[in-house]
Amino acid sequence: MSRSRRQLVLNVNVLDVGIAPGAWTLDDVHAHSFVDLDHFTRIAQIAERGTLDAFFLADGPGFWENPRVKPTRALEPAVILAAVATATENLGLIGTASTTFNDPRDLAERFLSLDYLSGGRVAWNVVTTYSPTAAANFGFDQIPDRDYRYRRAEAFVGVVTALWESARSGVPVSHHSEFFDVDGVLRVPSSEQGQPPLIQAGGSPAGRDLAGRTAHGVFSAELTLDAGRRHSKHVKDVARAAGRNPDDVKILPGLITVIGSTEAEAVARHEQLRTHVPAKFGWDRLSLTLGVPLAELDLDQPIPASLLDGPPDPATFAGSLGFRESVVGLARERNLTVAQLLRELDGGGGHRAVIGTPGQVADTIEAWFRAEAADGFNLMPDALPSGLDTFVDEVVPLLRKRGLFRHEYAEKTLRERFAVQLPEYGTARSA
Repeated sequence: MSRSRRQLVLNVNVLDVGIAPGAWTLDDVHAHSFVDLDHFTRIAQIAERGTLDAFFLADGPGFWENPRVKPTRALEPAVILAAVATATENLGLIGTASTTFNDPRDLAERFLSLDYLSGGRVAWNVVTTYSPTAAANFGFDQIPDRDYRYRRAEAFVGVVTALWESARSGVPVSHHSEFFDVDGVLRVPSSEQGQPPLIQAGGSPAGRDLAGRTAHGVFSAELTLDAGRRHSKHVKDVARAAGRNPDDVKILPGLITVIGSTEAEAVARHEQLRTHVPAKFGWDRLSLTLGVPLAELDLDQPIPASLLDGPPDPATFAGSLGFRESVVGLARERNLTVAQLLRELDGGGGHRAVIGTPGQVADTIEAWFRAEAADGFNLMPDALPSGLDTFVDEVVPLLRKRGLFRHEYAEKTLRERFAVQLPEYGTARSA
């Protein structure tokens, strides 16, 4: 399963009709694309044509953003992935599911069923969820605190992996902890890859440590090369300290792409996608990311150091620590005003964006990969399917010419493609 050389990993993060809030206005998108299985299978087939590693679906069990501004995540990820599995032969299938608002036995059975039927192409993206709207949907007055969520997440992952191991070994699980009491085995047979790999998307210190101990892929939010290097080193050092092979942990930052045949054309496309988005959309997202009320920010001034020094108050900050750290680092490094920061982030997100030619996109990917700031990327095209179509036709050939990316699929399962070892029997944590 091990490779003689490091190989780039590329997944497409399918955010409905694209990461750009105005993507729904393009001609190749219709009003119901975000709830149309043909839309998702078309994207998957484009990704497979480009020999991408996997089709990645986020999830949030509640409204995430204002649906009057842009389409929101609506369909349950496992349902979409089941349709994508039947429309493709090689493409990996990564589904997101929360450890805070799920049952571990139910999730283990759901994902292993899909993995078995797809021939070993499934991975689980582990999230703890910090959305207050999700908490309200499940009867919570507020989102459980971060420490609770990560303690539960570690126990949850232990139960799920133990149940997957039970499908391989036939040995019943006996797990009794602070959060769960589980005795028994799954009904589902083991899949071709034995167990789905684990992806982890938390960017807080606790999330990074959990990733180092358990994950095979880490969906991170880094805006600068140096920050990417630091993040990668930290997670892999944690993996090594936990007795794992650090090469079994793939660091996969999000990468927003807006591609044109010239840089001017890419900028024009970017501006076109911004025209239908009210300014308040970006301001609200930045306020949530920073944990700072908009009334305290002056658009023409940098963010006051007093608001950025040290971590936010955990009692009042409900957002993503990973996104906040990424955005704060960029604001400090470039001494940006609030208005400049809003424009740089195009609405307050924490992922790196490349607005330019196919060569400029390929250059960024190569630079981060060779500097070991990333093992690959979760691609976030501005609009879907057109942005992915352009990436596959124009950027993938450049990456192949540079010896960074495959020309065809060689591995059968997603675990083999990610080059991560299957745990030996008895190593899953069942208690």
